[in-house]
Amino acid sequence: MTPTVLIVDDSLTVRMDLHEAFSDDGFATILCATGAEARSAFAAKPFDAAVLDVLLPDADGLELLTELRHTPGRDGVITMLLSSESEVTDRLAGLRTGADEYVGKPYDAGYVVARTRQLLGEIPHQTDDRTTVLVIDDSVTFREQLRDLLEPEGYAVLTATGGEEGLRMAADRRPNAVIVDGVMPGIDGATVIRRMRLDPALRDTPCLLMTAADDYATEMQMLDAGADAFVRKQQDMAVVLAKLAVVLRQSAEQLPIEAIGSLHGPGKVLIVGADRAELERWADWLRADGYDIVQATGIDDTVDLLAAQPVDCIVLGLGDDMDRAREDCRRLREVPAAEDLPLVMTGAEDRMLDCLAAGADDYVRDSDVPEGLRVHVRAQIRRKQSHDEARRIREELMRRELDAAEERAARQLAETRAALVEELEWRNRELEAFSGSVSHDLRGPLQVISSFAEHMLEEIEEPLGDATKHRLTRIHAAAMRMADLVESLLILARASRGELRRSRFDLTATAHQVIADVAARDPSRQVDFTVREDMVANGDEGLVRVILENLITNAVKFTRKVEHPAVEIGGDGQRFYVRDNGAGFPADQAGQLFRPFARLHDARDFPGTGIGLTTVHRAVERHGGEITASSAEGQGATFSFTLPPAPEHTGAERRENVRRST
Repeated sequence: MTPTVLIVDDSLTVRMDLHEAFSDDGFATILCATGAEARSAFAAKPFDAAVLDVLLPDADGLELLTELRHTPGRDGVITMLLSSESEVTDRLAGLRTGADEYVGKPYDAGYVVARTRQLLGEIPHQTDDRTTVLVIDDSVTFREQLRDLLEPEGYAVLTATGGEEGLRMAADRRPNAVIVDGVMPGIDGATVIRRMRLDPALRDTPCLLMTAADDYATEMQMLDAGADAFVRKQQDMAVVLAKLAVVLRQSAEQLPIEAIGSLHGPGKVLIVGADRAELERWADWLRADGYDIVQATGIDDTVDLLAAQPVDCIVLGLGDDMDRAREDCRRLREVPAAEDLPLVMTGAEDRMLDCLAAGADDYVRDSDVPEGLRVHVRAQIRRKQSHDEARRIREELMRRELDAAEERAARQLAETRAALVEELEWRNRELEAFSGSVSHDLRGPLQVISSFAEHMLEEIEEPLGDATKHRLTRIHAAAMRMADLVESLLILARASRGELRRSRFDLTATAHQVIADVAARDPSRQVDFTVREDMVANGDEGLVRVILENLITNAVKFTRKVEHPAVEIGGDGQRFYVRDNGAGFPADQAGQLFRPFARLHDARDFPGTGIGLTTVHRAVERHGGEITASSAEGQGATFSFTLPPAPEHTGAERRENVRRST
């Protein structure tokens, strides 16, 4: 998708200059000369970025920016202010109004375009999925010849007419490979490659150097400059395709770590000094390298600006006051945004050691300005980017190692947990089997005790004394209670073991059968039962019957002291309930009901084993459902449970399959 930029400036020269620069880089443009035209464009035309002149004949750029930010759908537009008002206070006003960037005039069109694309988040920029090749050659004929050669092979081709333009385009568009002519006006091909090799973001870009020279020494010189391959123009052009394919294949094996900003991309240098004339000279020299220059005459303005806008390097004029210079360095280093920024100081040669000790990263003697200043600034920015790249690579490698370690730990934890779960389930099965076996074996002795006690109490020929009868009665009652407890444990064991036989069945009919059985145990009691019609459940009918028997039995038992006892069985879909108007229980103790042998009432008032609700809980859990209890003391109780559909494979079935396959 082609990005669109709105350009608002009253100068026709500026509009056309920016129009050509943006168009050459693949942007669509909307040009406005006045504030009125800009306001119309705000409402009528879609655009991704805006470059606004601060001083217009009929409008103020800051006011336009405010209006743009409040126009529906325009609040996210990337906005750059362009102005001859380059004072720090003006720049801060623009940034605080909401500008994403502020560029002073005179400006570098390449910087404006590259910075706009950077703010749009399109670095690296690829027009499509094809491999992109940048061709740098001053010959239009040879550029088009290479385009005609590469495009039919599926490559996307970018072209530049010289070394400086090629470096800027490489920083902006991040091509997959570069083909550069060896001899060009300005900087030659070998210099272009050397500068790319010094750029952390471009140093791994494959470079083919082409030349008309036919001697072996030239080839060695070009390869020594950092070229990946050397091609003579008089050779068959198929050699270009073959060598390009080789270097691209080799570069594909590099570590895929995101690149940092390019040394030749949009850069911003902050220059600080008391002498305005000297600052202007510095700005002219550094602007020739494509930097956007920000000037400040005092350290207070500098600190304020650094808090609002990042820069790539700071140049600080020393002057004659060394104590002031030390204090300025200290204050700069205390700003979080400037803590790691390159700081270059200028001054007399005898102050170099003092400045480096005060916190400067580099020092340029007055006699070496301007060329020395340009070289040192670029070197410091390159050093900072190299450090950033190395740190990013270390962090990426560390992150990958941590991810791998976390994955290994998670896998080991999962394997250990699975083994522990398997062992726990095996032990639970053994415990349940043991419990069932013991409970079953206890029934015989209990029946003997109960039978003999009952027989002795009914003996007529040898009457017993009152004390003996009382003791035998207690023995018989204890044996009967023990038998009930054993029977409850057996039911619990059956509810916990065995295969679930799921099916759809009529829960209403099952509830009526359970009610009939419960009512038959005490025909003299009259309980008002209400059962919802057409209830259908999906589950093991035998286990669900156990659930209903225990819940309905409990409901009947706890309504014993109610004048008009009532029990309701209902449900809808997968959730069912049993509700009574009996004794109830304290709401804050509901969680204790399902623990084995737990009782919330005196056994003399409501006898029981304390196993029934535990059995219900186990049976519901085996179906994958949940059971809850709600009540208030003296206001009845409601037990709700769910019977969700069976999953495709239960955990036990999956483990059984694993065991069978090993």
